Amino acid sequence: MSDHENQLSDQELANLAIDPDVLEKELEAEQLVDPLDEISCDENADETLQAARDCDAGLEWLKSGPEHRLQGLRVFCEHRDPRAVPLLLPLLQETCPIVRMSAVYALGRNPSPAAVEPLLKLLQLDANGYVRKAVAWSLGNHADGPVLTPLVRALQADIAAVRLWASVSLAEAGVTSPAKADLAAGQLLTSLAIDSEPVVRSNCIWSLGRLIDQLVDPRRDEVVEAFVNALVHDQEPSVRDEARTALEQLENPELLERVQTLVDEGLLG
Repeated sequence: MSDHENQLSDQELANLAIDPDVLEKELEAEQLVDPLDEISCDENADETLQAARDCDAGLEWLKSGPEHRLQGLRVFCEHRDPRAVPLLLPLLQETCPIVRMSAVYALGRNPSPAAVEPLLKLLQLDANGYVRKAVAWSLGNHADGPVLTPLVRALQADIAAVRLWASVSLAEAGVTSPAKADLAAGQLLTSLAIDSEPVVRSNCIWSLGRLIDQLVDPRRDEVVEAFVNALVHDQEPSVRDEARTALEQLENPELLERVQTLVDEGLLG
């Protein structure tokens, strides 16, 4: 995805568990990258010790009842600890959508095979779009499970915020094998051509760029032509920029020459 897209920081992710205002944000405020990307993997000894203490406290908060539950969820939106999974799974059935949404994000941070089935049920049946959006992101961290087809359906038919994340998670699910990559690419190409939201189309390009090394002809050629078509014809500058970046990242001299020709002919800015 483009560098100019907003990122969701650790603090903002943690606040998802306690801030109802997040449910009122419009699509323009949706976050387009992994909400956990900025969490450092280079913890020193003191940070590791503090993380262990935080997890111990988080487990106690999850066990102690509703009054401390959100504090516990905040911990496991930031830290990984397999001990949390059995405590997080029942929260997917809570009546409060903020609790369900926060539990989904925590399970994305703490992926487990046991979480796949209940997450898929939420993606299909939960009435709250923000919960489904969280699920669409979380499933990208459960790529070894049977998540490809549900994500395809979400990209086809769900609301824009869910489609936004489903397009990204399809790359995570598809990159695991050439067969899955081809299936994911098929829907991403369709959505790139017809989706009404520019940010979804941009994400489709980004995901196709991640999958292209797994693809074989003629699908690979189809993806390249879709990039060129978006570069020339899409009405949104952000989508055209994403397409140009994707073509340049292929580092194919013929494609780069083709892009330069489009510039020379005045077809590109």
